[in-house]
Amino acid sequence: MTTQLDVAAELAVLYRDLHANPELSFQELRTASIVAKRLTALGFETTTGVGTTGVVGVLRNGDGPTALLRADMDGLPVAEDTGLEYASTQRGVDRDGHEVPVMHACGHDIHVTCLLGAAAALAQDRTTWVGTLMLVFQPAEELGRGARAMLDDGLYERFGRPDVVLGQHVAPLPAGMLALRPGPAFAGADALRVTLYGEGAHGSRPEASIDPVVMAAATVMRLQTVVSREVAGTETAVVTVGAMRAGAKENVIPSEAELLLSVRTFDPRVRERVMAAIERIVRAEAAASGARRDPDVTVLESFPVVVNDPASCVRAQRGFDAAFGPGRVVDPGPVTGSEDVGMLATAAGAPLVFWLLGGADPAEFAAATNAEDVARIARELPSNHSPRYAPVIEPTLTMGVTALVTAARTWLSPAAPEPGGTAGSAG
Repeated sequence: MTTQLDVAAELAVLYRDLHANPELSFQELRTASIVAKRLTALGFETTTGVGTTGVVGVLRNGDGPTALLRADMDGLPVAEDTGLEYASTQRGVDRDGHEVPVMHACGHDIHVTCLLGAAAALAQDRTTWVGTLMLVFQPAEELGRGARAMLDDGLYERFGRPDVVLGQHVAPLPAGMLALRPGPAFAGADALRVTLYGEGAHGSRPEASIDPVVMAAATVMRLQTVVSREVAGTETAVVTVGAMRAGAKENVIPSEAELLLSVRTFDPRVRERVMAAIERIVRAEAAASGARRDPDVTVLESFPVVVNDPASCVRAQRGFDAAFGPGRVVDPGPVTGSEDVGMLATAAGAPLVFWLLGGADPAEFAAATNAEDVARIARELPSNHSPRYAPVIEPTLTMGVTALVTAARTWLSPAAPEPGGTAGSAG
């Protein structure tokens, strides 16, 4: 007889394997194969290659609503520095043709493992739910393109339209806790590439050049004033320069430089101001440097604010409180991280409930006496996208599986009312 300890141990093995073998966006072939084999063995109607590398599993259990449960699968171009025995040493080629290290630095391996665990629990006990489970294992969340790719590949035309979209994202909160915020919950995101054009020359004769390295450095510093001087204290925005690339040799001044930017906002009006300020600053710095060619500012990706349906959050909260007891779900406030899960809800006209799953060692928070202490400690821990980000395996996996199962049963319970809440979950 299989025990809960056996299940937890098996999921831990799966998690370590996924963590050690991450794949970049739209390259998640190994992960998709593992997912498909497990779903098929559980009795799900399983389809691969949706939106390039996505996997969809459908399990019908009588008449009733459809609940979509989603997990993302892709890793990041980050060199792991956790020291774990199952740390990734994988390398890949990114969309620009660069060879890069690859790590599950955002916890998508946790997401996949938890959803597969939930799939097994729900498939093995069909007495507690009726309706249809639609499990979506999505590629390329890190590019903000995976949800759109699956929708463009006929996700709902091929597999049906869900009545609710459910999901979670691991975060450096205490494992054993969840965080759920109604309304605007995760920021919208824009990724930009800025190309600055100068004039190359020998490093010994800078006067013969228009140096794009200096131009880029000045631009980076000036961009720091966008949030500090153009966004009100009552508003929220983030402008991050994540990469600066120029040149290949110490004594050659290159002819161009490239910046990669990440912008996060909640309010469309703030976004418009921030994007305009970036364009203005980039062009002004190029002009101040004497550039003979205007810079290029290209939006690489853009996806909207994640908006949780308030009525559906109340419903989910009741289910979580019944499963875990009161006090295990907190409001994290607006999260400046971004997600493309809202596109799935908006396209379906369905409510979204998307929560944070604690993944940090609870012992780290032993000295906390209030919410402020918890927030302070969380800020000091390695966070998502850090090379040292490493969620603890337990109780993270057990909590994540149980949260997904609970949410699904909350909507698919034989006694549950028809799904409510307002349609449209991103904007």
